[in-house]
Amino acid sequence: MGFEGKYAWTVTVGEKGQIVIPKQAREVFGIKPGDNLLLLGDKDRGLAIPPKSSLDEIAKLIFSKDDEK
Repeated sequence: MGFEGKYAWTVTVGEKGQIVIPKQAREVFGIKPGDNLLLLGDKDRGLAIPPKSSLDEIAKLIFSKDDEK
């Protein structure tokens, strides 16, 4: 039983609060040394690291709500 395109990994948080992104995850998502990642958090739903390419879309969603006021 597998879910194509769906993955799960575990990581350990180090003493300085750092995590290592598993090699397979870096390969699947094209994460290279020096890349900047977006980290989102929701107290109820947890943490998410969306693709870098989604930053523009997320910013539009955030700022469009300000325009509606």
